[in-house]
Amino acid sequence: MNGKTTLGIELGSTRIKAVLIGEDYATLASGGFAWENRLEDGVWTYHLDDVWSGLKAAVKELSDDFRSRYGAPLSNVGAIGISAMMHGYLAFDKDGKQLAPFRTWRNTSTEQAAKLLTDEFRFNIPLRWSIAHLYQSILNKEAHVKDVAFFTTLAGYVHWKLTGEKVLGIDDASGMFPIDSKTNNFNAKMVGQFDSLTGGLHFGWKLNDILPRVLTAGENAGALTAHGAALLDPTGALKSGIPLCPPEGDAGTGMVATNSVAVRTGNVSAGTSVFAMVVLEKELSRVYPEIDMVTTPAGKPVAMAHCNNCTSDIDAWVKLFGEVTETFGVKVDKGRLYDDLYAAALSGDADCGGLLSYNYYAGEPVTGVEQGRPLFVRTPDSRLSLANFMRSLLFSSMASLKLGMDILTEKEHVRLDKLLGHGGLFKTKGVGQKLMAAALHTPVAVMETAGEGGAWGIALLAAYMQQKNTGESGDSVKSLEAFLAQKVFGKNAGTLVEPDMKDVQGFTAFMQHYTQGLVIEKAAGEYLK
Repeated sequence: MNGKTTLGIELGSTRIKAVLIGEDYATLASGGFAWENRLEDGVWTYHLDDVWSGLKAAVKELSDDFRSRYGAPLSNVGAIGISAMMHGYLAFDKDGKQLAPFRTWRNTSTEQAAKLLTDEFRFNIPLRWSIAHLYQSILNKEAHVKDVAFFTTLAGYVHWKLTGEKVLGIDDASGMFPIDSKTNNFNAKMVGQFDSLTGGLHFGWKLNDILPRVLTAGENAGALTAHGAALLDPTGALKSGIPLCPPEGDAGTGMVATNSVAVRTGNVSAGTSVFAMVVLEKELSRVYPEIDMVTTPAGKPVAMAHCNNCTSDIDAWVKLFGEVTETFGVKVDKGRLYDDLYAAALSGDADCGGLLSYNYYAGEPVTGVEQGRPLFVRTPDSRLSLANFMRSLLFSSMASLKLGMDILTEKEHVRLDKLLGHGGLFKTKGVGQKLMAAALHTPVAVMETAGEGGAWGIALLAAYMQQKNTGESGDSVKSLEAFLAQKVFGKNAGTLVEPDMKDVQGFTAFMQHYTQGLVIEKAAGEYLK
């Protein structure tokens, strides 16, 4: 069995997850490890030691699960894929030494660089993109910049250490630097423009020298070395030589996990951050600072509305409610606590009874908020109840996304038959799905596989590479779109929920209060230090 399986590992914001799938693409075993980012010296970061201890723990849990189910150790798999949070900044010198703390996507300290590059390229460069972090480091005159020999994303870093290959899947690469979808590579004109901006600083490198090599879905991205195998499994059971697919970002694996890689398809991923992605038929008419242009893992252009904040504030309140029940000697299962509290939101007033919540743990560029301050606000005559409170938390997790999506639907007239939902917000059946459909005024479908998320998505990309390179996929399945539609999903389109007009009207009323109250959130960032 081992050789006919594929292993997908994704390093998410709060959990590292490993999934092993079989020939029918169903999950055979899984494992995970919980972790959290740290705010150190004003920088959202993860320590690289935690990356490797977390990966070992997740793979061990998966291996133990596999042994308990099948009575044999996990020693070999057909292919492996690595995925992780997109964007951010990981820089190394010629000897592989880390030059600066890992700056994750959550950091919003690159406003000057992002604006200058957007103006120079006439292409939106968001604050969290890797090139914005590099250029901000240059503008800040940080000493380490002259020594940079390679910079990459978290997935690219892990893949490099496992295989020795400095490569990146095209979706993840599209969150480092703009992609030319005609060449499926970094935009050569913009690379030249960047070199012109920095040429007088005499760093000893040009941009192409320090970027990873871009690969598309289906290409071979190297093999697991003996050192790499030991990094994942110190027991020595996992063998070297296993091929790896191109490392990808969580946006790309989300597209794959929801079968949203063909034109006119879209998905919404809702976890620590939230983003909606639409595969475009044509380019947008202009540059929008609220909309990122990225790609599918096969290189098709994608418009992304991305927001830094989604479920972190909900998680904090659920934890508090758990502590309340324990105070009275009642310990409620965590899954049930989430399910019951989410379900309560459905019985609340459509507009949340006048309650207002801001879920900003980090700054939110879409709304122009520089510093995150989670807030709950109400007037004396607001209708405070558990149902209204939970509904306000859930609506808050979708509000910034709504502002971004309105640009695509109202200004660019992008039309979607439905969006595929995945991520933690959709784990409680029907609740997040129903409210998201109302928020975006679009039908939302959720598949049974939605809970598997990006780890399953990157496992599918590993399977696609394996079949494409061995010819197993057959003449009728040559593209990633065809592989997913014909071999993986078939007729599985998920459970669809249409927008309820009462909820739509309630969310519209909530959004009016939300946009008016943004001045409160901005003031909190200014005065609450």
